[in-house]
Order: sequence, then C-alpha cells, then structure tokens
Amino acid sequence: MKIKTKTLRLRCIKPVFSREIVCENLPSYLSTDRFISPHQVFEMFRDLICETKEHFLALHLDGKNKIVCFDRVSVGSLNQSIVHPREVFKSAILSSAAALILVHNHPTGDPSPSAEDRAITKRLSEAGELIGIRVLDHLIVGDGKYVSFVEQGLL
Repeated sequence: MKIKTKTLRLRCIKPVFSREIVCENLPSYLSTDRFISPHQVFEMFRDLICETKEHFLALHLDGKNKIVCFDRVSVGSLNQSIVHPREVFKSAILSSAAALILVHNHPTGDPSPSAEDRAITKRLSEAGELIGIRVLDHLIVGDGKYVSFVEQGLL
C-alpha cells in the first residue's frame, strides 16, 4: 500500500537591509557613532521638513546607542500618519534593537506635539517596556526647529 504524501510550503521571513542616504553634507561635529543629544538627531533628519506628507521613522539603536538601522514605519497624509506598536516593534525585534528613537515631521512646519502624538508616544513607550526595547525619545521635526519629548519632560 502506497502512502500519500503532501508538501508543506510556508512563507519564510528574511529581513533585508538596504542602504539609504538620510542626510548629505552632515556637519563633521555630528558623530553618527553614538547619539548623545536630541539636537544631533534633529540635525541628521532635519530634511524631513521638505516632505509634503508626514513620515514616521524609528531609529534602531544597540546597547551603546549606536544606530543599527532605521525603519520608515509610516508615510501618511499632510497632518497624520497611522502608527501601530506592532509595526514599530516588528522590525525593531528583527534588527535586535536595544532601544528606539522615534522621529516624525510636521509638514506644516510647527513641531508642537498634538494630543495624538502624545498618545502614540505613551503607547509605544509602554509596549517597548513590555518587550524590552526602550523608547529613548520622540522628536518632531518642524521648519528649522524640533520638539524632543525628553527635553519637554513628556517622556
């Protein structure tokens, strides 16, 4: 008697990293080896203000706050982007990030955090604590200025 067999096929997930220029002509005093201030992050991502839509990024850091990679989590509309903890931490786990710095732009130029910005930051921080990936800061990039949740005492 011949036994019938079946083939099992599943999708296999493989992280793929690519290189992308995020800032040209970076001032030499800014070291990308390790983040030590929100201003350093702002200088690196200040060109986000040129975008006409809201971009939400997560910078993945190792245990010494060195950038491992970044993830463009969401590209939204003029005044909002949809951000869910699942999407933020999915790639952070794959990159073995120890911590995150969140960055997004306000195309209007005003970096003041909205109620939604505060709520998602709190939610992401709480989710990060549960899985062991700390949210170190959230920067909102505006026209020539920024707001750091840490500097404002919001995180």
